[in-house]
Amino acid sequence: MEEKWVNKQRTLIVCSRGVSHQERHLITDLIRLLPHSKKETKLDRKTQVSTLAELAEMHSCNNCIYLESRKHISFLWIANFPSGPSAKFLLQSVHTSSELKLSGNCLKGSRPLLSFDNSWSEKPQLQLLQHMLTQTFSTPLKHPKSMPFVDHVLSFNQAQNKIFFRNFEMIQSNSEIALVEIGPRFTLTPIKIFEGALTGETLYKNEAYVNPREQEMKYKMEVKVKRRNKKNKQKFEVGPEESDE
Repeated sequence: MEEKWVNKQRTLIVCSRGVSHQERHLITDLIRLLPHSKKETKLDRKTQVSTLAELAEMHSCNNCIYLESRKHISFLWIANFPSGPSAKFLLQSVHTSSELKLSGNCLKGSRPLLSFDNSWSEKPQLQLLQHMLTQTFSTPLKHPKSMPFVDHVLSFNQAQNKIFFRNFEMIQSNSEIALVEIGPRFTLTPIKIFEGALTGETLYKNEAYVNPREQEMKYKMEVKVKRRNKKNKQKFEVGPEESDE
């Protein structure tokens, strides 16, 4: 008996206004990789929660990938609608498929294998994130827009409070299977996990996370202090010579 399309998971992919050209290409890459996704136009940041909930209901989407840009700092949200949970990540080290110019390729609509290393089972928050990522990125079996074969692997490696996303093509040679990276690639730093969809009680907070803007201000302050100390040192060295004259 032929298998039917039972898993009705769909993923809404949307970004806010103000995202960079590179991040728009990343959204295009994700839509190409996820045949069960639905695309929407850019959103105004002020109405993100209510608007995303309405869009998810309109497209019958259970999951959502929302790329938010705030003053040149990018955040990636992964949420389950309508009741949650949701996770907020800092998005960094973005490289699109066209930018990498790698030799591999995968067919449009093919279903991916999802790969997680052993460290995902070490902590409860990582287990929850693994479940959310699986629901969001895994293409359901027999989905109408998917192909009946698997030819690439989506890898999620976790180290030093960061998640490294990679996409590999599966190349079979005789009895062996080789992996060739085809992109895109990016790095996610977990910030918070919320009980609801983009809101609600905080289930987990990354205490090691530091806002990039605070890091930038700290670096500028350190540079300013170094310059001031160097200038004062030069004045001190020149001072005695002038007094001898």
